[in-house]
Formats: sequence, structure tokens, C-alpha cells
Amino acid sequence: MPAKEIKELRQAGKLEEALSLAKAELASQPDNIWPKRNISWVYYDYLKQNATPELFDSFLSWLSEIHSLNLPAEEKMLFDHLSWQIGSVVFKTFNSEFLHYGKLIQLLEITKSFQYTKPSEGYSFLFKAFHRALKGTANYIEFADWWDFSNFRPEDFEKEKMPNGKEIMAIAEQGYITYAKYLLDKKMVGVDLVFDKEKAETFLPKLTRIVENYPKLQYPAYFQAKLLLALGDREDMLSALLPFAKKKKNDFWVWEILSEAFPDDEEKVFGLLCKALSCHSPEEMLINLRQKMAALFIKRKLYNEARTEIELLVAARNEKGYRIPSEIIKWQSQDWYLQASPSKSNMNYYAMYFDFAEGFLFGDVTEEKAIVEFVNKDRKILNFIVSEAKYGFFKYERFLKNVSIGDVLKVRFQSGTNEGLYLVHTVSKINDENFRNLFFQEVEGPVRISEGKAFGFINDVFIHPSLITKHKLVNGAHVKGNAIKSYNRDKKQWGWKLIDLIF
Repeated sequence: MPAKEIKELRQAGKLEEALSLAKAELASQPDNIWPKRNISWVYYDYLKQNATPELFDSFLSWLSEIHSLNLPAEEKMLFDHLSWQIGSVVFKTFNSEFLHYGKLIQLLEITKSFQYTKPSEGYSFLFKAFHRALKGTANYIEFADWWDFSNFRPEDFEKEKMPNGKEIMAIAEQGYITYAKYLLDKKMVGVDLVFDKEKAETFLPKLTRIVENYPKLQYPAYFQAKLLLALGDREDMLSALLPFAKKKKNDFWVWEILSEAFPDDEEKVFGLLCKALSCHSPEEMLINLRQKMAALFIKRKLYNEARTEIELLVAARNEKGYRIPSEIIKWQSQDWYLQASPSKSNMNYYAMYFDFAEGFLFGDVTEEKAIVEFVNKDRKILNFIVSEAKYGFFKYERFLKNVSIGDVLKVRFQSGTNEGLYLVHTVSKINDENFRNLFFQEVEGPVRISEGKAFGFINDVFIHPSLITKHKLVNGAHVKGNAIKSYNRDKKQWGWKLIDLIF
């Protein structure tokens, strides 16, 4: 049997003799699968010998020989071996002087003709190689459609750890967001006719499943929202993005993309962009956003703020060696710019819109009224009461600069337990005397201090020792003051406590 002899010659490294014998066998039985199979492995050995950038043409030639055999889909072992060799040579040749784009496409066309095991480690390796080589070219979408993202393995959704310990984005996430970028780039050209709506509508459900099934991935939800916007589906975009945005609310781009959902509502756009620019991000990432914001400031005749944005973005562009846009150069030559007085930042201005932006993000969470029952200014913690069924404390520094006992708040609560710490989404002060009066009362009468005690009472209203000391109160003194409802943890019951005196 020639098969055994051909294999032995291959293993001995005598490829010329193996090839000669395999060709003779195939010539005598051209339609028999066994001669085809025997010679295919000889071709494969030659392929391996030529899997280097400088021998790319020979590699392509031997791969073409295998392709010409028209092997059936059942030859999975060979095809899977090929996936590793093809991927390897693409990686080695990528960005080298030996890689010609036309030849890369030739290689891709032959690669697509083989029937690999799907999904498999080798097939994923093949994707990694061509993803890297074709990213940024016109053939990426065609390649990705052929490879078919449904063939990603669970492992492909995990970050990859490099030899130096650095982690890189999961290859599956890279694939999905690159595909989305291609679809969106066509839209960005500004000509709606070139936007492939049908392809976007086909891809969107696939991307949506990734967002749902792999919530730890950072960017798919962003591109899901961008595609929904491109398709004109603002309502679905908001419902898709908001849950993700709540987790990533410290990322500027979350607020920027939310603003894109309201092109006809300039006030809403302005508020959301203020929030976007308040997020701590590298300046080079904010240059386009600052230019957009500068235009809005100019329109509102807020020239000091506009110049502040312009100077920040120009400094960032200069540091990175980026070109200064003509619009910026034009602004810098105008009288308003020359007369404006910039600041180090517009952060104080942005802060005026924080409540609006946070409220927008958590608009689906019901606002509840609460009264401030106690304030610890050192720890920036306040005790609140919504009702006898809901009360506790939370940290207020992120939301309020100054707060006092008796202030009425509107709060969106995240979680918490009575008497314990609550987490909150939004907090703002309001004026609501009717609500305040539910928890406040004016009291008057003699002070009652039992012998040996540091605290006292006016009727049933508790007087804290600090107030007795502060006002030098003595037993029997007649006073008038304000009291607030309070929960007595020791007695496990509601009562009242004095908070100040009325003179």
C-alpha cells in the first residue's frame, strides 16, 4: 500500500520522494479519496516548511494545491491542522514587508473553502489572525460574516492574559464591537444611503444577546445603543442603555451617547454633556466632546466657559500632536474669544446640571420625600425619615454641600434596611412645608430633669444632654422650642426630641 510508504517517507523528511509516490498514486486513481488524502498530507508538510513571511508565496501555492483536491467536509483533521498553520502565517506576516494585501485576500478566499471543526480552538485562532490583519480594511465584514460569530467558544468571551501579565479584551468582544464600528462608520459618512440598514438589523439581535448573556463585557451595550440610534429607535436605545449606564455612570461616553438620543432637545443635550465632562477621563479622550460643548457655550453667549473648553482641548491636542480643527482656529480669531477670561475648568458650571443628569439616568426609580433628622458633619452622614416604615442614614457628601436638621429632601433610594445604611442614587433639597410639618412640632412648657440625670423632657419631648449644657437648662425652667420626630432605638418606638429653642 502506497499510503504506509508515503507516511514513512514523510516522517523521515523525504518529502520529494513522498510527493513523487503520492502523485503517481493519484494519477492512477484520480477519483479515489485515499490517494487524495495521502497527497494532501504531503502538501501539508510542504506548507509547514513555508509558513514564514518571506516564503508567503510558496505557502499560498501549497495551500492552493490542497484546495485543488476538493476534499470532502469529512477531512476535518487536515482542515483543523490547516487552521493553525494559516493563522500562524497571518500573524507572522501581519505588518511585515512581505504582506501584500491582495495576496492576503487570496489566502482568505482559499481559507474559506475548507470545512473546519466549529467551534474549536483552531477556528478561534483563525479568527484572531484575520481579525487583526483585516481590521480597518473593506473586507472585514465579509470575513466576519463567513466566520460567523455564533462559533465563538465560551473561552473567547474571557480576557486574554499576555506573557507580561497584561490583560487584553476578549477576542469575541473585539469581534462584535469591530463589526458594529464598521456599520456605524458608514452611517457617519453622512449619507444615509450607504448605511446598510438590513445588515444592521440582522446584527443587532446578535449583539443584544451578547449584552444580555455577558454583562461583564464593557463595550457591547455601548455599540448596541449606537446601532439603535442609527436605526432611529430612540426608545429601545434608552431602555437598552440605561441599565448599563447606571453601572458605568462614571464613564463620560455613557452621558455623551445619551445626549445623542435627543438631537432636538438642546437643553437636555447640554445637561447631559455637562455631566459627561464632569467624569474623570484622560484629556485626549475628551477633545471632541469639549469642541461640541464649546459650540453650545458660544450659542448661549457664555464666552468665558467656551474659551475654557477650547483651551483645554487645544492643550490636549498639542500634547498628542493632533491637528487643530479649522473651527477652533476660527473661534480663536474672533473678538469674543480674545476678550473672554478662561478658568482652569468649567467644573463648577457642570455641577449645576448634576441633579438633572442623575435624575435622567435614574428616572425609572421613584423619588421619595425624606426629612433630615440628624446630621454628622464630620462623617458627612445624615439620618432621615421617610415614614415610620422607612428610616435610616446615608452619606450625603456627593449630593449636598450643606444640610441641616429639618431639611426636606427628594431621594431616589438604591438599597438599605431600617436603622441601617442606605445607598442612594440621587438626592436634592426641596421646599415642602406640608411634608415637613408631619415630622415637626412646636413645644412649650417646663423642663423636667430628674435628679442625677443629664437629659430631660418637655412633656414627652426628649431633650438631649448637649442642649441642656448648651442652654444651661435647669429643672422647672419654662422654654419654647422645635421638636422633630425621632426613633428611639433602645425603646424600639417613635417619639419626639427637641432640636432647638425659640427665644
